Amino acid sequence: MGVIIKRNVILRAVVTPALRTDILGELDRAIEDVEARVQQIDFQTKPYLTELQRTNLQQAIQVRKQIEVEKQKHEDLKTALEGRKAQVKALRDGDEIIRGTLESWVEVEEGDDLGEILAGTEIVVKDDRVVEIRRHAPVELSEVEALPLNEPPTAPARPAIITDI
Repeated sequence: MGVIIKRNVILRAVVTPALRTDILGELDRAIEDVEARVQQIDFQTKPYLTELQRTNLQQAIQVRKQIEVEKQKHEDLKTALEGRKAQVKALRDGDEIIRGTLESWVEVEEGDDLGEILAGTEIVVKDDRVVEIRRHAPVELSEVEALPLNEPPTAPARPAIITDI
């Protein structure tokens, strides 16, 4: 009797003009969202601060500081996103980038080499078309993160979700 286990698969993309345009568009939308959030913070807090200054100046100063800290977090995020845009613009056609991690189910039978099954797998796409599936060398089982039986799981590197067939 076999079981099915879940493993992570890396999704890589070959840089093309279309991919670069898509990523830059995602980053532009994220920057717009951050800017809108900062404007929303200003719009929503201005009347409250005005009223608070009339009743409790000390508390108004503290609230203003908290608002400025929150706005600075958003500005830092915007700066980081703009830095990512510069990195994307610097990518050359044909470069490979990691776009994310997918999950894959694989069947394990008695006698299978678990190290080979858990070996890294990557899917390489170019303009949303799969161009290559890579399987890396088998991993040593000592490299696989084991969970103690008496402790709750805490997001292992390779999820150990197993279901009976």
